[in-house]
Amino acid sequence: MTFASRIVSIARMPTPLPPRLLIVGPPQHGVVRYATDLSDAVAASLGHAPASDDDRAHLHVTDRLFGRTPEEAAERVEQLASDTRLSITLHDVPQESDGTGFTRRVDAYRRFIRAASGIAVNSLHEAGLVHEHLGHRVDDAAVIPIGARTAHPAPRPRTATDGRGSTVLIGGYIYPGKGHLEAIRAAGDAGRALGGERPTVVAIGSPSAGHERDVDELTRVARAEGVDFRVTGYLDDAAYSREQYAHGVPVAAHQHVSASRSILDWVESGRRALVVDSRYSREMAALRPGTIALYRPQQLAEQIRRAWHEPESTWLHPATVLTPTLADAALAYRRWWAAL
Repeated sequence: MTFASRIVSIARMPTPLPPRLLIVGPPQHGVVRYATDLSDAVAASLGHAPASDDDRAHLHVTDRLFGRTPEEAAERVEQLASDTRLSITLHDVPQESDGTGFTRRVDAYRRFIRAASGIAVNSLHEAGLVHEHLGHRVDDAAVIPIGARTAHPAPRPRTATDGRGSTVLIGGYIYPGKGHLEAIRAAGDAGRALGGERPTVVAIGSPSAGHERDVDELTRVARAEGVDFRVTGYLDDAAYSREQYAHGVPVAAHQHVSASRSILDWVESGRRALVVDSRYSREMAALRPGTIALYRPQQLAEQIRRAWHEPESTWLHPATVLTPTLADAALAYRRWWAAL
């Protein structure tokens, strides 16, 4: 099944005012950060402070931001929709890999959709999930890909060196399924195959709330695999970028991804990460050609070992094109809102 016809066109500039752009949740949350970036881009596209249509509102929604349970999240979104004409962007769309919470999340997302005047998603993959699991047509959801902050990747810092050590870098919050466990095991396999120094896996970020003890388990597995495991903890943007530029092989091994800002973080920083092959990652590889390196799960150790030998393969040329950008996404949203 293909969904390419549903990507929102930005061929013509819309003129109506956008809805009020609601931003709900802690500033460091990935969905909240993207909602903020997009709001700023919409304001920039207007050329002035974000005047809005007060009769409408738009909200970026994931159940975990709106309640302790999917049911509570659905109730809060429904309450907002009862007070205004609400359009929403769905994030973290339910999929079977959610496990025991899948059915409850499906019910909540169906309630989100019923409450909204229109829905958008960040990928064709997510439009497929809306069809496959939420019982809606593929073309019920507008597809507006996550926009890059810049049209080209950051230039490689002069201080960045390839080095000779055997390091793996994995960015973002630590939680089950994010890929830290797979990266540790693959680094251990790659290190044993080389017969060289002890590998290191660096987790750039901190545990998600409630998953602090996961670090202990990852550390235990790393010790058994002959791998050093380092967790940076939460970092501000400048410190996070410095860690991304460090020597090592960037890896995005998300096991349950539906759309990912963290993969784009690597791209914007000028790093070509190893990204686990999936319907979503294949879509991103086609959207921004040459910016990520796909691997099958059983190939990760081999690909890490190869990248240790060929460190230049982990960097992007500064002329690489990263469109669509946030400016493109802002125009696409304005066109979609104008048609609702």
